[in-house]
Amino acid sequence: MGIVYSAVAKITADEAIDLYIRSTLGERRPIDNRPAFEDMYRHANLIVSAWADGKLVGLARTLTDFSYVAYLADLAVDAKFQRQGIGKQLIEETKSKLGNACMLVLLAAPNAHTYYEHLGFEPHPRAWIQKK
Repeated sequence: MGIVYSAVAKITADEAIDLYIRSTLGERRPIDNRPAFEDMYRHANLIVSAWADGKLVGLARTLTDFSYVAYLADLAVDAKFQRQGIGKQLIEETKSKLGNACMLVLLAAPNAHTYYEHLGFEPHPRAWIQKK
């Protein structure tokens, strides 16, 4: 079964929420607040998805200006499909849509810290978060 990547596929809220649950990202995202969740997708600048036999198995949701910086807000891969290079390829597909000088930044989930390091991301000690 091959994985098909797309930056134009339409993803329904139900498909995305289901994937977030299957990837454990749902534990840290507003999957029970449908209006907020739908806004997350409506206002994202770039969404790259991964599909296996027509089923959504991965996605990268990015907020960007396409020139200077891109914030990789979500990287989700179905737990059954992890460790197959899908997350890495989603990042590569995302980068291919950005300008050559555009940097990619993210906040890693606690259990994903070493994952991003092995993909060439560098830790940054000056990240700040202010929750409303």
